Amino acid sequence: MLLEKAISDVKESFQEAILDVTEFSGERSIHIKCDRILDILSFFKEAGFEFLADLTAVDNLTLGGFERFAVVYHLLSHESVERVTVKAYLPEEKPTLRSVESLWKTADWQEREVYDLYGITFESHPNMTRILNPDTFDGHPLRKDYPRRGRIERSDFPLVKRGIRKEDETP
Repeated sequence: MLLEKAISDVKESFQEAILDVTEFSGERSIHIKCDRILDILSFFKEAGFEFLADLTAVDNLTLGGFERFAVVYHLLSHESVERVTVKAYLPEEKPTLRSVESLWKTADWQEREVYDLYGITFESHPNMTRILNPDTFDGHPLRKDYPRRGRIERSDFPLVKRGIRKEDETP
């Protein structure tokens, strides 16, 4: 299997960066230190995991773990129809990681979303700007220490009145 060989080769080539390899519900995850992310993801891409299906983040504030934040990459091999998850762990003090936009152009918007919602910065990103919140927005709403109901940001949002359309009416 492509996945088993790729994980074995990554573990051998990047011993110092591998924190753990786990499996849940038949899917393998490799947990790594953040400083080797570009090298390890390049390795997986060359091994046949050519599609970045998703890029997101996790705040481990209340869960514990290797570090406070993890950036999660879901990779897919179209040839073998296998998936692997790579989790890169970052410290709370300076949550910065190398951009993988040079490997997958789709990472451009996905990294910007993680930046906006978690405050994780991606070095060498071509346009590290907010994507969902206004530039003046203070905070990162998906961090676990962000107030659940916000900080009164929505108190001045305009109220949009919408009528209820009857089923027989066309828009």
